[in-house]
Amino acid sequence: MARTPLPALAATVSFIDCVNRTDLEGLTALLHPDHSLVVHDEAPVVGRDANVDAWRGYFTAFPSYVIYPRVLIEHGPRVAVLGNTTGSHLNLPDEDELKLVVIWIAEVEEGRLSRWQVCEDSVALRGALGLPV
Repeated sequence: MARTPLPALAATVSFIDCVNRTDLEGLTALLHPDHSLVVHDEAPVVGRDANVDAWRGYFTAFPSYVIYPRVLIEHGPRVAVLGNTTGSHLNLPDEDELKLVVIWIAEVEEGRLSRWQVCEDSVALRGALGLPV
């Protein structure tokens, strides 16, 4: 029996959960075949296979990486996430890294993430996404 695709919010929360548990298999199942990862101004990583390789490398290099979603706002297929991280490539003590705020934008298509974008926190972006200022 075919499974009903996850709503955008559920897919995004499931994706974050997979990241936090370094569950590459679960994460892979949540990626749309044309998935695109966009980190700030870097060139995007395009395609599920390329992204699986990128996440495998990140999980290996930063096995303690955790995303702390504080606010999630769903706008149809788009979910804006406001939160913090620990254990990232920033190599900061957790208490310092937790002071930094990050915005993520998930685009969901047919229950799978077609885009995961990491953005600098700004009042303008928060406003545009309906996140608290």
